[in-house]
This record gives sequence, C-alpha cells and structure tokens, in this order.
Amino acid sequence: MIFYIKAFLIFSRIGLFTIGGGYAMVPLIEAEVVDKRKWISKEDFLDLMALAQTVPGIFAVNIAIFIGYKLRKLRGALAMALGTILPSFLIILAIALFFQQFKSYPAVESIFKGIRPAVVALIAAPTFKMAKTARINRYNIWIPVVSAGLIWLLDFSPVYVIILSGLGGFIYGRWQAQHNNQQKGEMEQ
Repeated sequence: MIFYIKAFLIFSRIGLFTIGGGYAMVPLIEAEVVDKRKWISKEDFLDLMALAQTVPGIFAVNIAIFIGYKLRKLRGALAMALGTILPSFLIILAIALFFQQFKSYPAVESIFKGIRPAVVALIAAPTFKMAKTARINRYNIWIPVVSAGLIWLLDFSPVYVIILSGLGGFIYGRWQAQHNNQQKGEMEQ
C-alpha cells in the first residue's frame, strides 16, 4: 500500500509544479522514476515514452499509466494516473472560477508572457536528452529532422509519420537481418 501512496504523491508533486504539459514533465518523471528511485531503466523509460506518444490521450497521463502498469499493473497505473491528473484538474478548476476577474491585470499578463518561453525550454530539454538516449547520431539524424519537417512545414499528420517510421524500422530490421545472415554464410564458406 505504501508504494501506491508514494507513487501517487510523486506524480502529484510533478503534476502540481510542472507548467507546460506532458513534455515538460518528462525530465521530472525521468529523474524520479529512472535516476532517483531506479524503478525502471532508461531504455524502458524511452520505450514507454514512445508507446505513450502513439496512443490517444494526454501524454503525461499515458506515460504515468504505462509506468504504473509496468511496475504494479492496474493499481500502479491508477495511482500514478490519478497523481498526474488531480493537481491539474484542481488548478484548472480554480483558474476557471477566478480567471475572468484577474485576466486583465497587467501583472497576470506579464506572468503568462514570461512563462511561455520557459515552457519551450522545458519541452526542448527532454527532446535533446531523448535524442541522446535514442542514440541519434550523424547517420540517423535525418529521421527526426525529416519527421519534424513533414509535421511542421508540410502539416503532415504525426500519425502517418509514426506509421511510416515504424514501417521503415521494420523493413530496415529485416534487411539488416538478411545482410547479417549473408555475411555469416560467406564467412562459413
């Protein structure tokens, strides 16, 4: 029972103090779950992130569910998902109740203008960290660059990018296996 309370509190704290959504939560979740507590490996975390991006829903909730499920099945998924959702829900509820009264204040406008660039940095930092973990190098850097270009410049659907990337990875894996088998066969002769 103590694990579930601890998991709920960890994800509640992350959800409470993270502005910018799911991607801004990534470095905090990784620091807690991978680095500090060693609940999962970096490779598993990267795989769970990739999986969380491919399913419908809110990224932060998806990653919390997948981590929780990997650790403690349904109860773990519920504890971490509720921990992620509850702070945001309560904050949005409070903002909805009082925002109309305060939105025209210059101080409030200035705060939101200051937060926007910080949110971009919070999203960029885990992107570069993920690239390192995913072993992006000079030979495969073209894949995320082309993917980002298709999505950003050509308004290509991310769903199609994921499908094409998965298909490309499958084809490359098959080709690599055949190539390795051929080399093995040549070496034996």
